[in-house]
Amino acid sequence: MKQMKEFLPCVPEMAFWPPFRLLLLLLLPPPSTGARRFSAPNTTFNHLVMEPGRGTLYIGAVNHLFQLSPELHVEAVAVTGPVIDSPDCVPFRDPAECPQAQLTNNANQLLLVSSGAQELVACGQVRQGVCEKRRLRDVAQLLYQAEDPGDGQFVAANTPGVATVGLVVSLPGRDLLLVARGLAGKLSAGVPPLTVRQLAGPQPFSSEGLGRLVVGDFSDYNNSYVGAFADAHSAYFVFRRRGSRAQAEYRSYVARVCLGDTNLYSYVEVPLSCHGQGLIHAAFLAPGTLLGAFATGPSGAQAALCAFPLAKLNRSMEQARRLCYTAGGRGPSGMEEATVEYGVTSRCVTLPPDSPESYPCGDEHTPSPIAGRQPLEAEPLLHLGQPISAVAALQVDGHTIAFLGDTQGQLHKVFLNSSQGQVYHTQQVGPPGSAISPDLLLDSSGNQLYVLTAQQVDRVPVADCPQFPDCTSCLQARDPLCGWCVLQGKCTRKSKCERAAQPNQWLWSYEEDSCLHIQSLQPAQHPRQEQGQVTLSIPRLPTLAMDEYFHCAFGDYDSLAHVEGSHVTCITPPQDMVPFNPPGTDHVTLPLALMFENVVVADTNFSFYDCSAVRALEVAAPCRTCVSSLWRCHWCPQSSQCVYGEHCPEGEKTVYSAQEVDIQVRGPEACPQVEGLAGPHLVPVGWKSHLSLRVQNLQYFQGQSAHYDCWLELPGGRQRLPASLEETAGNTGLIHCQDHQFHLAMSQRELLVPIYVTRGEVQRLDNARALHVTLYDCAVGHPDCSHCQAANGSLSCLWCGDGQPACRYGPLCPPEAVEQLCPTPTIDSIEPLTGPPEGGLALTILGSNLGRAFADVQDAVSVAGQPCRPDPSLYRTSARIVCVTSPAPNGTAGPVQVAIKSRPPGISTQYFTYQDPVLLSLSPRWGPQAGGTQLTIHGQRLQTGDNISAFVGSQPCPIQEPVCPEAIVCRTMPQAEPGEAVVLVIFGHAERKLLTSPFRYTANPQLMAAEPSVSFRGGGRLIRVRGTGLDVVWQPLLSVWLEAEAQMNALGTQPQDPNPRRSCGAPAAEPQDCIQIKRGLLQCSTVCSVNSSSLLLCHSPAVPDGALPKRVFFALDNVHVDFASANGGQGFSYQPNPRLAPLTREGLTHPYRLKPGHVLDVEGEGLNLGISKEEVRVHIGDGECLVKTLTVTHLYCEPPPRAPLPANGSGTLPQFVVQMGNVRLALGPVQYEAEPTIPAFPVEAQVGLGVGAAVLIAAVLLLTLMYRHKSKQALRDYQKVLVQLENLETGVGDQCRKEFTDLMTEMTDLSSDLEASGIPFLDYRTYAERAFFPGHGGCPLQPELEQPGEEGRRATVRQGLTQLSNLLNSKLFLLTLIHTLEEQPGFSQRDRCHVASLLSLALHSKLEYLTDIMRTLLGDLAAHYVHKNPKLMLRRTETMVEKLLTNWLSICLYAFLREVAGEPLYMLFRAIKYQVDKGPVDAVTGKAKRTLNDSHLLREDVEFQPLTLMVLLGPGAGGVAGGSEIQRVPARVLDTDTITQVKEKVLDQVYKGTPFSQRPSVHTLDLEWRSGLAGHLTLSDEDLTSVTQNHWKRLNTLQHYKVPDGATVGLIPQLHNGGTVSQSLAQIGCPPGENTHMLEDGEEGGVRLWHLVKATEESEGAKARRSSLRERERERARAKAIPEIYLTRLLSMKGTLQKFVDDTFQAILSVNRPVPIAVKYLFDFLDELAEKHGIEDPETLHIWKTNSLLLRFWVNTLKNPQLIFDVRVSDNVDAILAVIAQTFIDSCTISEHKVGRDSPVNKLLYAREIPRYKRMVEKYYADIHQSSPASYQEMNSALAELSGNYTSAPHCLQALQELYNHIHRYYDQIISALEEDPVAQKMQLACRLQQIAALVENKVTDL
Repeated sequence: MKQMKEFLPCVPEMAFWPPFRLLLLLLLPPPSTGARRFSAPNTTFNHLVMEPGRGTLYIGAVNHLFQLSPELHVEAVAVTGPVIDSPDCVPFRDPAECPQAQLTNNANQLLLVSSGAQELVACGQVRQGVCEKRRLRDVAQLLYQAEDPGDGQFVAANTPGVATVGLVVSLPGRDLLLVARGLAGKLSAGVPPLTVRQLAGPQPFSSEGLGRLVVGDFSDYNNSYVGAFADAHSAYFVFRRRGSRAQAEYRSYVARVCLGDTNLYSYVEVPLSCHGQGLIHAAFLAPGTLLGAFATGPSGAQAALCAFPLAKLNRSMEQARRLCYTAGGRGPSGMEEATVEYGVTSRCVTLPPDSPESYPCGDEHTPSPIAGRQPLEAEPLLHLGQPISAVAALQVDGHTIAFLGDTQGQLHKVFLNSSQGQVYHTQQVGPPGSAISPDLLLDSSGNQLYVLTAQQVDRVPVADCPQFPDCTSCLQARDPLCGWCVLQGKCTRKSKCERAAQPNQWLWSYEEDSCLHIQSLQPAQHPRQEQGQVTLSIPRLPTLAMDEYFHCAFGDYDSLAHVEGSHVTCITPPQDMVPFNPPGTDHVTLPLALMFENVVVADTNFSFYDCSAVRALEVAAPCRTCVSSLWRCHWCPQSSQCVYGEHCPEGEKTVYSAQEVDIQVRGPEACPQVEGLAGPHLVPVGWKSHLSLRVQNLQYFQGQSAHYDCWLELPGGRQRLPASLEETAGNTGLIHCQDHQFHLAMSQRELLVPIYVTRGEVQRLDNARALHVTLYDCAVGHPDCSHCQAANGSLSCLWCGDGQPACRYGPLCPPEAVEQLCPTPTIDSIEPLTGPPEGGLALTILGSNLGRAFADVQDAVSVAGQPCRPDPSLYRTSARIVCVTSPAPNGTAGPVQVAIKSRPPGISTQYFTYQDPVLLSLSPRWGPQAGGTQLTIHGQRLQTGDNISAFVGSQPCPIQEPVCPEAIVCRTMPQAEPGEAVVLVIFGHAERKLLTSPFRYTANPQLMAAEPSVSFRGGGRLIRVRGTGLDVVWQPLLSVWLEAEAQMNALGTQPQDPNPRRSCGAPAAEPQDCIQIKRGLLQCSTVCSVNSSSLLLCHSPAVPDGALPKRVFFALDNVHVDFASANGGQGFSYQPNPRLAPLTREGLTHPYRLKPGHVLDVEGEGLNLGISKEEVRVHIGDGECLVKTLTVTHLYCEPPPRAPLPANGSGTLPQFVVQMGNVRLALGPVQYEAEPTIPAFPVEAQVGLGVGAAVLIAAVLLLTLMYRHKSKQALRDYQKVLVQLENLETGVGDQCRKEFTDLMTEMTDLSSDLEASGIPFLDYRTYAERAFFPGHGGCPLQPELEQPGEEGRRATVRQGLTQLSNLLNSKLFLLTLIHTLEEQPGFSQRDRCHVASLLSLALHSKLEYLTDIMRTLLGDLAAHYVHKNPKLMLRRTETMVEKLLTNWLSICLYAFLREVAGEPLYMLFRAIKYQVDKGPVDAVTGKAKRTLNDSHLLREDVEFQPLTLMVLLGPGAGGVAGGSEIQRVPARVLDTDTITQVKEKVLDQVYKGTPFSQRPSVHTLDLEWRSGLAGHLTLSDEDLTSVTQNHWKRLNTLQHYKVPDGATVGLIPQLHNGGTVSQSLAQIGCPPGENTHMLEDGEEGGVRLWHLVKATEESEGAKARRSSLRERERERARAKAIPEIYLTRLLSMKGTLQKFVDDTFQAILSVNRPVPIAVKYLFDFLDELAEKHGIEDPETLHIWKTNSLLLRFWVNTLKNPQLIFDVRVSDNVDAILAVIAQTFIDSCTISEHKVGRDSPVNKLLYAREIPRYKRMVEKYYADIHQSSPASYQEMNSALAELSGNYTSAPHCLQALQELYNHIHRYYDQIISALEEDPVAQKMQLACRLQQIAALVENKVTDL
């Protein structure tokens, strides 16, 4: 892609716009239909054209032109706007010529391909629609644009909504342009609607001397063009216009001109009519037909498609032309049928009759333009329900397929069949509501359709036949291009079916033929025991050749098929080839397929049955099952066999299958069978009973005697009863079972027992239906008299009072013991015991003998003397009565009575009381509208009844706990709106309202902040939660959900109720710390305290070890808010509990001896990860040890001055206890050391001591006072140091947080800018050349200048280099060449890298081959290092294969850089640059205040102030960007910046979305300070005002010029420069190198430059002044201390950038996205090499992978972002990136990362992070190793796709030329090596190289 500077000078008024917008193009993945899509964010597409030959696509868009491959991959892009323009002005150079001009988007109005000239014609709306020409192979290259266009060059309409259409017409010797356009703008009235324009010559696009459609008044007609088309002879223009003479009615027209008519003499138009439809909106010229889509009215919602035969259209036009030429325009009837239109003076004439033939394209004397009056009529082929905006058509196999795009983004495929059209497929292509553009294009093969909408281009298959897997789906799709190829078994286009021309070979959905199917099978099934023939009937079976055949497949068994017409005969498989029946079935079904080779032609299912298995399907009726089965099976009664075939064994009668039609006695009714029970089926337990059964069809057993048995299947086993047969009339009889008395311990009232009959030992008679007898026991289910008497009368149950009263079978009870009347009713309990006075309460009475039926108790119940009405639906015989109470006065009480007639009443011992419940108050009185408030309703006698429900307003309030006499507790439900609601309690049917105290729903609480956001797992850390409306919450909770481990789950798997119930009067239970809410999830909660309406105080919940937190949230009644949502996106995290070491090494029991005044130092791990020092409480007994400092590993606290007492009287010594939230750590007892007491001395000694001490008392006293003063001073100094350290730590933390906040704000702004401009990635070619040839600048391959006289050698040299390219394809030659070159002592390491890169470039189009070469060379390299030290392999780039590997990774990972790693890497680069620029940078020494590199740290404390300058942009501002008015852009700078630094920062901020190579150079612009109306001052680094002292000149800064904050500045071109440098560079075609703005501090005339600090040592005079030794020592100490003091700057910078470093490393080392296949392929190959050479050391493999990928590619990319981005990397940014890259290198090593006092600063900075990064690297390697291997085919496919990325043929030839130069240096050695190899001799490789040398030798030419 060419840089912007190549074409910007041609458009001087164009605003600067980044050409790399394509870097943000979204290449959407292909959907299932195979379509590909291209879109560009924030870009509107206008037109789409295609180059006929290559199929390249070109998109004309607003402000852009895109060049795409047929696969919709971007090949080039050009920027065409926005432009300073106005439609009311002619094109201008000076914006002052058009005051109303403003920045205008340039929509593309016309886009045409000129194939002959290999040019793309593009016309935009700006500059009155002038056009430009661009190179067809690279649209970024501008070939022509009119600098000062005249009126004749205004081509396109200058309004986007007005259509412009055109054609490129190729004539002998020149190409012409036919353009038709509508009326638009003030200046377009003079532009004719149709013009002929020249494409070449001195004034391209001019219509001078060529034809114009002259119009009297264009606005009268207002042509609106739909399309322009051409056939071999004519051009056609379809349009809409008004009638002549200002008629308001619009009509549709088509106009025709001859292609060779440059004067438009042949212009003729006729109206089009689609049978009363509206106007034409889209058209397409298909072969022989003009298709038009019409709509009713300009915005009609319906559409119709009409077809106008071209022959008929031409006849209509010829008729109009003939009438206007020869008959004055009048027809035979005298009516005017043709006229001269458009208000011109010409009229129809009367010329000789042969004039139309003599002048087929008109002439000067013929009338023009001609308009026919008679419309060309057509009937609609199709009606659609939405407007059509695009039409295209395709003719295939004699059929016409139309493609219609509508205004809603849908594509309709239509089959045009004779006089009608049929939509057979509709799909949504564009976004819904986005119209499909008229530019609907088919590729040259007719296989793909390109669909354009305003937002995207889609490639849609014309027909996707292979997607249909079978014939049915293929034909049902009704796609006329698809059919079923029978013998190939595929859905294909007709051309893809080899025998489609033969009948019945290709089935088409629009013919009557359906899919081949097996119409019938004879027989339909077959017994498995026999092998036989099956005949298939298949209509329309294709005919095969003589040597071809069909075969039948029965499952896996094949047999040859015999075909006669449509009948196919096959042999079934033998029994041993038929699979076994599935268990429980009598057959197996196999697929039966007629096949041709391995293609299924037709198929069905075929069953093989087994009659012997049928009888087992139904044990109770084997005969009936056999003869009624689907198969032709018969039953042999005597032998009990189910057989196939005709008869049973000889002498045995047969029961025939129901399928036998010619036998009368057949089927299941003919089987010997038991019809049913002849006697009663009720059998009482304990009484001897007799059973009889009816049987029939026993004639099959005549003459055979046998015994019969009855069988009953009882629960304990089968019961056999001998039986006898009583024959009756006919073939029926009775089976009498022996009498039997059954004894069963029954648990149910009745028991169904199956019964059947056997004959002989095993022969079972069929049961005609399921037969059962019912065993019953009266005692079961009848516990009392009422139950017994209510039993079914057929059971004969009686209540027997004999002995133990019970219910018994009648005959079993003596008559005198039978009781007719039941005892008095017994009432056991009543519930509830209270009810409201209103009655209506459902009262449940439980007892016995409560009546036999409901009628007994209907009027028998009274409650407290009041009647109670029983409910029949709830009555249970004898046991339960539910009655509804009647009203009674309050306080009424009494028992319940049940009085059943003729018996005394039953009276309850419990009393029922009528009581009146009263509601008194409510607490709380308010709650959130989300609900969840626990509401307590206070009152009296609330425990009234058992059906109590509560409501708050209209919402139910579910009662949570048992109702107590004085309180009801419920939980509110959500309410739609805040407001008051009355509380209602319903007791049964009685309602009570609390009108005096309504409940108030308030707005839901809102959380705004929560901090801190981390805690130890032990919990207990105080969290302050701020928000609004927090005091309305009943019980705020802080909860955490945890995913428990398996061993924790085993402790309790049952979910627990988070709200356990309590009994009345008991205090409310505190919520449990942790409960299991569902399997695998624990919920741990703490109750927060409400401090105020805006503050909650919560303690973090303790979480068990091993549980993984999943969600942390606040539960504010029903309002659940995630912690992250309440804390601005930052979630809550748990850290492991801290660990503290005991105070003494001896353990917790030994006391720690503490000297008074000492600070306690406690060691531990993770001490400050989850708490701050202010929250830590340390106690020594009952005294507090004040925490002074808390770090990760140390806690310092100041103990009480005197020994405190033990806490709680425990022990004799106080315990040292650390409390961190809930974590309490006792570290042992503390013993204060006291000064030893002085022992008693004898009096004599005391006197002597006193006398002696008196002498020394003065001196000792003086020394003591001095010592105490020094000790206190030292203690005070120590405390000051502690405070200073603490303040320093706090300051660094605060500074990090502030800097990070500022940086994130800047990065957010940057992200929004990137959405518009995109990340400035280098295009692939530039990237590849920079990666292959680092350090070669922008042009690594410069052609050598051609010497005079060498022009003739160019073709010969090119031929030789082409042969060399072919020779490189020989693997033997290439390997021999590489090995030979590397063996040469003069072939340097630099030469090796250069040749490897030349080979990478020359073989870029054959990456699979290059990869194979690299694999071979890597294998050789591994074999070489295995015998030396394998860990050294790939450590450096010393061989050609190592450089090849580097280049190969650069090629393969380019897409990964663009799509994944590029964004975080670019954000890191921008974050570094932003941070560096925020602080002063010395322009001479390059040192900066903000850096990570201590060698680049500006240690001096330089005072600076940030300034904001207002930069003027626009006309007259001296700016660099165009605009209609002066704009002021703010720019952030520092007052200590030099003028060059200011210009750099201004350019960075003005051109923040522009790649660096396309910005103006800082050295070509001056900075001008504007003050007032006339004050202009040009600022520079050095001028006459510069300050010079003692040979030191200070560079000028804004501070020097006293430029204030908010000052106005402008950037103006330097007068002495004139842009000559950049122009000369542009002519060469190479981008300039990076500018280094650091000034040299060298001497110029004895004067040295300085900026912030002087770079040299101090003067000798200063040294002499500091002569004393003490001063020099103090200076040395101060110099040593400076790095440690200023280390905080490095820490601050590191903390600010940490997120961006982490994001970058994460993007590189993450496998969340698919790992690039090249990485997986390379690592797999290294694994293979290790396995091949027996290397089992994992460290060696780790080193290989690190050296090959991370250190070889990623470290280089981290250190050099300019390899992939178009940016400038300053020295300071480079130094910081070097530290980060070194950190990355340290993270890749296996050795343990140790740091000490002498470690480099960068290792100290990242000491904590490097172990984490190491784990990321190891996980990265492990995850890649465990992923599925990358196959050779997948890698080759990926390489084939990458091979076409670099397509620069000239550069490839230059690479071959330079490669040959290296071959030439060692020509003899290479020839010798080739001649010595026998295989190379056979291949004549040396000879081929000699031929190349003969062509190229010593002829260096410009290729």
